[in-house]
Amino acid sequence: MVAQSGGRMPILEHFRELRKRVVRAAAAILVASGIGWAFYPRIVNLLAKPICDLHRSHLAGLGHCGALYVNGVLGPLNLQVTVSFLVGIIISAPFWLYQLWAFVAPGLHRREKRYSIIFLAFATPFFAGGAYLGYRVLPLAVKALLGFTPTSLNNLVRFDDYLNFVLRLILVFGGAFEFPVLLVSLNLVGVLSGKAILKPWRFAIFGIAFFTAAFSPTGDPVTMSILALPLIALYFAAGGIALLNDRRRSRKTASS
Repeated sequence: MVAQSGGRMPILEHFRELRKRVVRAAAAILVASGIGWAFYPRIVNLLAKPICDLHRSHLAGLGHCGALYVNGVLGPLNLQVTVSFLVGIIISAPFWLYQLWAFVAPGLHRREKRYSIIFLAFATPFFAGGAYLGYRVLPLAVKALLGFTPTSLNNLVRFDDYLNFVLRLILVFGGAFEFPVLLVSLNLVGVLSGKAILKPWRFAIFGIAFFTAAFSPTGDPVTMSILALPLIALYFAAGGIALLNDRRRSRKTASS
């Protein structure tokens, strides 16, 4: 983003910049979705495992998988498009995360532009780690939720509904793990100090708890705790890193 005089940019330039970043991010997601389309059968097998092992069911010649089913003539096509899009978002995360950072951190000096690379280097594994944790939590969440089904009833699950649940769980976990990276990045560019990050720690813990309660697809205490506890730990870690960076910056300023 090219800043105008005084580091400011006219509103129209902001919209043009936003449009450019959105188009680039969408193009990356679209290209990466092609990979999801190509590997669709394997991906569906992995996503369905918490409820039913599709591969074993196919080898056994059952032709179906327990409670999972696809509804309607267009159901299989819609399912493949949705799965491909989900994979595209996850695979292209490094690129669209960079586009996000490039838009929200305008007017950086040449010395500070290296922080964009640092943000990208850490944002990608943190998002992937959060998404992986969400996938590992998936069997526990499914077991907890299906456990409410009365023993006298069968629970038939539409696969597209189940996929929507999986998508929300993975993206919530992946997106939440970007929070500490964003805090440290804002500290590096001088927007937030370490004290400003850690001073409202009580409100931060409450906000994390509220976030997990509001956006967790399951709402069960196990899933919420698995998401909230790492976020709280990462929040304090981000604050500690910011304090160390502030001290380093102060010593450098004093010596110059």
